[in-house]
Amino acid sequence: MFGENLFSINGSQSCASCHQASSAFVDAGRRTSLGAEGIAGTRNTQSLENLAWQTTFFWDGRAASLREQVLQPIGNLIEMHESLTNVVSKLERAGYGPAFAAAFGTSLITVDRVSRALEQYLLTRVSGDSKFDRSARGEEILTSEEQRGFELFQTEYDPRREQFGADCFHCYGGIFFSDFAYHNNGLDLTESLRDTGRAAITGRSFDLGRFKTPSLRNVAITAPYMHDGRFASLEEVVAHYSGGVKRSPTLDPNLAKHPANGISLSSADQRALVAFLKWACFDKTDREKGVIG
Repeated sequence: MFGENLFSINGSQSCASCHQASSAFVDAGRRTSLGAEGIAGTRNTQSLENLAWQTTFFWDGRAASLREQVLQPIGNLIEMHESLTNVVSKLERAGYGPAFAAAFGTSLITVDRVSRALEQYLLTRVSGDSKFDRSARGEEILTSEEQRGFELFQTEYDPRREQFGADCFHCYGGIFFSDFAYHNNGLDLTESLRDTGRAAITGRSFDLGRFKTPSLRNVAITAPYMHDGRFASLEEVVAHYSGGVKRSPTLDPNLAKHPANGISLSSADQRALVAFLKWACFDKTDREKGVIG
């Protein structure tokens, strides 16, 4: 059903329309996706990999389970703009009964069964065999530039201790390259205030401009970047953290402790960090196995 257009009001769009397997399940190249009726959304399409290990969903965390998350785009006025009642009726008319019987024991089609089936499919989308993973197992070796990028990624920026890393690990560390938490990462306030992020869900001023940390797995093929897709390349992303950070009351402490505009990485170190992100985090073998492609 992930590729079924019947979920949209006019039969023009499926989940796969905006979450393309060949691009780690993002809408390749688009800042924001177009809905079934051609209306542009306000947020960049997120990857659907490794969702089994996450506890909240969407950029603002408004869904507490995958089973809840999969239904929201269907009724969203900008996205699929269809009622769940109509979706069930259309699936019945399309002859999905036998498939539901095989999965659930009877041919009854319900909203709950639809959400459970989509949830189970998404739980199988796993990314875990990148060059970085293989190097950690001793099966492959990072290039010297990639290794330098990894060192920067893992090292604190603390001039008092003569450490001049990129501080990425605070939010992007661990096997999933994300803490799946919410942070204000110093984007331009004028644009950020158009979308209050997590604050719209919690009602707390502390959450203003905070968005969920996306995973860096397969980040080489998930451009553009940030919650609104404002950066077209990883080079732009790294340049933002190096010298484009905008200060605000809710700026994440791990950015606020740095010099005014960022950590001022040299051009060579910026290139090394990008090299690590582009190739060491790229899951080529998973694509070959059909996990994401």
